[in-house]
Amino acid sequence: MKLSEVAPAGAVEPLAAILELQAHDVTASTTVRDPREAVGRHVADSLSALELPFVASATRIADLGSGAGWPGLALAAALPEARVSLVESAIRHCRYLERAIEVSGLENADVVNARAESWPEGIGVHDLVTARALGALAVILEYAAPLLIEGGHVVAWKGAASDEEVSAATAAAAILGLEPRGVVAVTPFPGARDHTLHAYCKIAPTPSRFPRRPGMATKRPLG
Repeated sequence: MKLSEVAPAGAVEPLAAILELQAHDVTASTTVRDPREAVGRHVADSLSALELPFVASATRIADLGSGAGWPGLALAAALPEARVSLVESAIRHCRYLERAIEVSGLENADVVNARAESWPEGIGVHDLVTARALGALAVILEYAAPLLIEGGHVVAWKGAASDEEVSAATAAAAILGLEPRGVVAVTPFPGARDHTLHAYCKIAPTPSRFPRRPGMATKRPLG
């Protein structure tokens, strides 16, 4: 799989630079370092969300738990008119993300060294929040909801999600002012199994008690 087969023409050069950095920088938060493999497992997987119209049209994106920068960096490269914040609490990962932005020349991406619950500047200003391999759906929704404008969306990249996880997320969504907008099955690269995108829309204000204190979303999950 080649970058030119999965990414828009203008995104190929910056993404190639990021994949080269990822291949050699030991602080990159991934075990997939071979650029040829990473095209599918990271880039194509990230860009699979572009089939959702509200992702393709997003203008202000927060990528939570950004780690090695996926899907945030791929979306920044593919959507040059969008502003993408890579939200990451670990400083060593933030330093890697800053290097990735530098080598790629992506001027529409920035790094936020914070937990999602402790980022007041991010509240209520995003039309899209993304999370890939971050945690249970209910936890992701609690992190995301306060950051969204009404009418904004959350997209979570998941493998197989149990009925119990989906049910808990639906209950959490109702508390947070969110509504499920479907599950999209994707096969971004050969051999991908059970890959799904879980989408939610913010249809009402999130109660003022959110965000809760850092760590509460995982200690006492909603739903």
